Amino acid sequence: MTNDKAMQIPRLHPDTIEEVKLRADIVDVVSEYVVLRKRGKDFVGLCPFHDEKSPSFTVSQTKQMYYCFGCLAAGNAIKFVMELGKRSFIDVVLDLARRYQVPVQTLEPEQRQELQRQLSLREQLYEVLATSAQFYQHALRQSQGQKALQYLQSNRQFKEETIQQFGLGFAPAGWETLYRYLVDDKHYPVQILEKAGLIKPRKEGGGYYDVFRDRLMIPIRDVQGRVIAFGGRTLTDEQPKYLNSPETELFSKGKTLFALDRAKGGISQLDQVVVVEGYFDAIALHAVGINNAVASLGTALSLEQVRLVLRYTESKQLVLNFDADKAGTNATERAIGEIAELAYKGEVQLKILNLPNGKDADEYLHSHTPEEYGELLKNAPLWIDWQIQQIIQDQDLKQATDFQQVTQQLVKLLKNIANSDTRNYYVSYCAEILSLGDTRLIPLRVENLLTQIAPVAATYSKPVSAKKAWGGSKVSPLPIPNSPLPTERSLLEHAEALLLRIYLHCPEQRQTIIDELEERDLQFSLSHHRFLWQQILDIPVEQVDLISTLENIYLELSEDLGLVLHLFHLNEKWKIEIPRTPQVVQAAIACMDLVMMEKRYRHFLELWQQTDPEAEPERYQSYYQAFYAEKIKLQQIDRQRLFSITELL
Repeated sequence: MTNDKAMQIPRLHPDTIEEVKLRADIVDVVSEYVVLRKRGKDFVGLCPFHDEKSPSFTVSQTKQMYYCFGCLAAGNAIKFVMELGKRSFIDVVLDLARRYQVPVQTLEPEQRQELQRQLSLREQLYEVLATSAQFYQHALRQSQGQKALQYLQSNRQFKEETIQQFGLGFAPAGWETLYRYLVDDKHYPVQILEKAGLIKPRKEGGGYYDVFRDRLMIPIRDVQGRVIAFGGRTLTDEQPKYLNSPETELFSKGKTLFALDRAKGGISQLDQVVVVEGYFDAIALHAVGINNAVASLGTALSLEQVRLVLRYTESKQLVLNFDADKAGTNATERAIGEIAELAYKGEVQLKILNLPNGKDADEYLHSHTPEEYGELLKNAPLWIDWQIQQIIQDQDLKQATDFQQVTQQLVKLLKNIANSDTRNYYVSYCAEILSLGDTRLIPLRVENLLTQIAPVAATYSKPVSAKKAWGGSKVSPLPIPNSPLPTERSLLEHAEALLLRIYLHCPEQRQTIIDELEERDLQFSLSHHRFLWQQILDIPVEQVDLISTLENIYLELSEDLGLVLHLFHLNEKWKIEIPRTPQVVQAAIACMDLVMMEKRYRHFLELWQQTDPEAEPERYQSYYQAFYAEKIKLQQIDRQRLFSITELL
């Protein structure tokens, strides 16, 4: 059973993997998801794997690697796409191979057909969706599409340039118009059309029918600009008013934002993203030059969508411009709820823009200039201010019940603000509101609010005594020399990591390291280091790109590369220290030797202490001699080498 399953997973030929890595420039790949700025030879940006306010994410074009000094994420272009999209190694390599036109080979010839099938499926989905978009655009210019074209030009006031830029089209009213065009004329397999979300099987009588009929069509694209789905607006009273493609292999509503492919450059340039509710709101903003706007897809803005779009802005400034009616306000509340944790922590600068007279962006721009919209955008209140206004709206604070209700809601809001300075500011602001203009009451209101939102006192663990830390031994073990590395584990980890880093980056030292380890009979103690070392020993000595080969091994075996990826990267400190490599190798070996001696010493000491000298005199004496011998070795070891390694680390 296991062997059958393994046979189903193609093993890619190393030449294919290397060719993908060669053609898929890491700056090109990462730039689709992260705003990168040139800094010296490298590029820097905000890490997409953890929330941060100042950039610690570095991309090296010369080494074709990324590294985050904050969360220690690191790897190549393949690893980046795998981690960001939670995708498999095979899937990512195939996707990049298709994108960069790399011929795919496998180690087993019998698997090539299955591999080509996997690759072909995604290719065919992209192709059939692109062909459908062209069909809809053509139909818009025919007599049957005149009503839709007039709607765009008159009702929406879109120019021809805008209609073409966004690929707007029309789905004819017939039940099988698109089906017949794609199957009969273009000869696409029916299964591909169904997987693309373009047709559905009839419940009775067999056959298929078009999903979109008699609708104005808006192509939905991924960040690379490829059509992955459609949104269709009815021009009649048919419900629903807007209809989206179903979820497919290429399209997930909660992970996609409309117009992001066109907006990512503007978002990066303006360091701000505007999120609107509808397709036409986003299109209207782009049409007048406001090119940092995206739209949600008829659902509440999700945390995944927010994280996706925030990759393109350093300041993490996001403006929600939803409708000001009840439905729009509810949508805004839901969106805030989704990202409240990020907003409370200040990890997103969230603002809320409600346009005058309850208009949406498209309607507003019909009678106002882009500059007027930009001014409203500039003065949009922070989400907390907006929330406060929602709480007090239509409430009579002179009435006891309303006053109590408002106070409770304000306290609930203020409690969640993590930053003390921000919280204190809003406590004073809310106190002013509750004082109803009587400044004498402000201190009382402040005290009342603070009493209700008093944060829980932080708790700290009681430090463990030195005796307990050493296990309560009767005889204290030999101390590790004064060092910034407080534990045996950390000392050993640093020493082993140091040797591995030097081995990876200094080919001239590799044989020396192997000889030293063999001479002293030393092994890597930590499992992740031991696994890496075993992979290193299995790779032929003449292997040119050792690091690249190791990355491929980890990715193909689905091993946890995160524990050792930092070893594949040299920061500025290590670039300076590398010239001292011979001394550092000796110091690292000494550390490993010392730690192992210390471990053996404590082991024999513990056995000696637990043995009854009267009941087992021979064993008692044997353990004593063993721990004493290790003690002598420890005293004889050159401590200076230990100090050199701890100072370096």
